[in-house]
Amino acid sequence: MLSRAKCLVKFPHHAFKRTFSIQTKPEIKPINKVLIANRGEIAVRVIKTCKKLGIRTVAVFSDADAKSLHVAMADEAYHIGPSLSSKSYLRGDKIIDVAIMTGSQAIHPGYGFLSESQEFSKLCDKSNVIFIGPPESAIRDMGIKSTSKYIMTEAGVPCISGYHGENQNDDFLVQEAEKIGYPLMIKAVRGGGGKGMRIALNAEEFLPQLHSARTESEKAFGDSTMLLEKYVRSPRHVEVQVFADRYGDAVYLWERDCSVQRRHQKIIEEAPAPGISEELRRQLGEAAVRAAKAVKYVGAGTVEFILDKEDLSFHFMEMNTRLQVEHPITEMITGIDLVDWQIRIASGEPLPLTQDEISRNGHAFEARIYAEDPGNGFLPGAGPLKHLSTPDPSQLVRVETGVREGDDVTVHYDPMIAKLVVWGQDRSQALNSLISRLSEYHITGLETNVNFLIDLAKHEYFQKGDVHTGFINQHYDTLFPSKVVKNEVLAQAALGLIINENNAALINALRAGTSNDPFVLNSDFRINSNHIRTVNFVVDGKDQQVSLMQSQDGFKVKVNDGEWKNVQVSKVKESGRFSLKVNMDGAVYKYSIVITPESVTLFNEEGKTELQIKQPKFLASSGEGDVNKASLVAPMPGIIDKIFVNVGDEVQPGQSVAVIIAMKMEYVLKAAVCGKVKSIAGHVGDNIKKGVTIVEIEASEE
Repeated sequence: MLSRAKCLVKFPHHAFKRTFSIQTKPEIKPINKVLIANRGEIAVRVIKTCKKLGIRTVAVFSDADAKSLHVAMADEAYHIGPSLSSKSYLRGDKIIDVAIMTGSQAIHPGYGFLSESQEFSKLCDKSNVIFIGPPESAIRDMGIKSTSKYIMTEAGVPCISGYHGENQNDDFLVQEAEKIGYPLMIKAVRGGGGKGMRIALNAEEFLPQLHSARTESEKAFGDSTMLLEKYVRSPRHVEVQVFADRYGDAVYLWERDCSVQRRHQKIIEEAPAPGISEELRRQLGEAAVRAAKAVKYVGAGTVEFILDKEDLSFHFMEMNTRLQVEHPITEMITGIDLVDWQIRIASGEPLPLTQDEISRNGHAFEARIYAEDPGNGFLPGAGPLKHLSTPDPSQLVRVETGVREGDDVTVHYDPMIAKLVVWGQDRSQALNSLISRLSEYHITGLETNVNFLIDLAKHEYFQKGDVHTGFINQHYDTLFPSKVVKNEVLAQAALGLIINENNAALINALRAGTSNDPFVLNSDFRINSNHIRTVNFVVDGKDQQVSLMQSQDGFKVKVNDGEWKNVQVSKVKESGRFSLKVNMDGAVYKYSIVITPESVTLFNEEGKTELQIKQPKFLASSGEGDVNKASLVAPMPGIIDKIFVNVGDEVQPGQSVAVIIAMKMEYVLKAAVCGKVKSIAGHVGDNIKKGVTIVEIEASEE
């Protein structure tokens, strides 16, 4: 029988008691089969470490994921329900049944879904299945923001001033807000991912923002309890990776800066945080360890701090009781496999290293690649990955993904396609590598944020490390400049189209046995002929014409009414890519190209440029006519969640008419004019495509 030390901790403010048990003698429970209660890239990530350790893996999947990469990679895979996560990946009972049926000793929850569910942790314990995560008590205490703030204050962890109590009366909260001072943050106690979070800049804004946050929190978490905190005007989001074992030991594995965000969600992270001293780095780490020990934490966790950009003071924000999305950058600078550590500690082993033995080397970045449109408010999208070509993985470059070319990014889950992780000897080298590797990430079939990530990484202030959570809003104009497609790019796209046609002609000729010339030309292009071929593109609604004529040593090219330029073209052999090198009047360009009957997509160091090929009139005519601007059109693919009107109803400007949900995001469609509902396309629960008219409104003459 193990001997255990017990301690009783009282919190009179919250009137509850907590009893902890700490193992003092190792009890190792070997793990040789792990069920991964997740999907996508994190499931693939866990499978890779398990394979390295010789541990068999069991995957679970929904209808939407039947052919997914994590299912193909696991040793076993089992269907657990429909595409809707509430009926599949959030069904802890089904997942436990699969674990017991397959003889899995442990369950790795990944992140999201059940990873921070105290109920699921408890269910695992009750079913005698190891939960690869912290104890239920730690998840509970850190999951309620008011409780976590009280515990951190008691443990000597700096906390920002605010109100975290139980009195939720409006008048009382108004008084507390006056005491704290404006601006202040209103936050749901069970919040996360930006849900139930609002900023009140002054007293006039307070009650409207409070009520808005309550409503959103109630819908998202079933709890409308709010807390108030002093708002830091120029905050940085700095988090510390901690690890703790069952024997009361805990260590920190340095910090990460996750300040650059959109919609309160991270988009790019780096480790270590730029511009902070070694002394501050040590203080952050030690505060994080105190936080972990205060709740008798076990396993991998992340303590998140708000760091004031001006005076570098820091305050506890929350603790994520799971592995973080951005954990690979910590692995890159420490050389430690965090999933390996998770499994070892879950089996009962002590921490593999002491604090003094954990070293830090170099700098790492992680860029999250999303299916979204940055130029349209970062709205998520869905669709097929028609073409997918990634940078070559190495010890310095990691591509963390759960998709392959041909897979669909669905509306049911998070829009993250992949994480690109790079390492360099210092921040400058790592940043250069990030930009270069992003330019090698080629995706067609749906909109992504890759171009935006390139522009962000090149930005003057990001290069300096001058980051904070309002970075994108502050630098919006320079991050979203008006972009003009250069004539050189139009010429390169047309050349690629012609060369591609020649390749097709070559293949047919070789099959027929009539040619072995790698540069055979089709009948429209003959050496020394004066025949001119034109290619017509549509850019921002305007026609752009590229004329090409073959010369003795290559081509002559002109754009619209410009001058003819001499061009020599050579093909570049690259795995999975159709790449060309073009010498245009002495300027050399190298680029990859993807061609469909409708478009030419060119990839170079500046990112992706997609050009629509102008179609003949009989093909271009859609017959749909102009969309009524008064009607409400889906801005993104998704699922109709709510419809608030009926045919014949009168609507007013700003009135909520319908709600679309997609990829963890809710979008409310509101009437733009006074009018009458003429028709409604679809019903609640229907899948809809981007651009589809959901509610047709006939504007009133007034």
